Amino acid sequence: MNYAEDRDTGRLAVAVGVVAAGSAVLLGTYFVVGGPFGAINDIGNAATGVLSACLAWKLRRHIAGRAGRLAVGAALIGAPITVAGSALVMSETTGFFLAGLVSSLGFAGIGAWLVTFNRSNPQAGAWPRGLRSLGVLAGALMALGVVAVPGILLRLDDMATAPGWIWIAQLGWLGIYLAYPAWAIWFGIVEARQARGPLPPGPPGSSATGSSPART
Repeated sequence: MNYAEDRDTGRLAVAVGVVAAGSAVLLGTYFVVGGPFGAINDIGNAATGVLSACLAWKLRRHIAGRAGRLAVGAALIGAPITVAGSALVMSETTGFFLAGLVSSLGFAGIGAWLVTFNRSNPQAGAWPRGLRSLGVLAGALMALGVVAVPGILLRLDDMATAPGWIWIAQLGWLGIYLAYPAWAIWFGIVEARQARGPLPPGPPGSSATGSSPART
């Protein structure tokens, strides 16, 4: 086991959760007081997508086979789509509604990876009860963003006149802003705890003994 890698992965997962949750708070703040919080939220959404792709790449060894490669590929493709969604609204190329649909589609790819990772990872059996279920729930909600594809093609950009079915895609934000951050932070803590295992034996002649360092 690579304890340093587990520690770094745990920190990255926590960062994903904190950024995603922070983006949700910024969006709520924007609706209450306005100001620059909307633009900062857009940056946070893009950052969540990019960090999620980095996390999927670091964890790629845990889901082997074709399904694993497809899942990681979905996350790597989804990340730049989330960035494109943020760029669309920040550049005023589209309104927030259409840009949000684009971002939803990007996060759908990340959600597909999240479902696969939690269902196919053989190490998930050692996780705390509920962590895997939370990951599957978060990923499934995020994957609903695929419903945004027809809306993007139709360039739906008016929330008031949008057809009812498009709101299925918007349910994905419950995963992005609530379930996914909770899973990421929880998973990150689990990974960080695994990194507190015994040190690997040092090379001959070194002072490393392979024992765990004292912890408080």
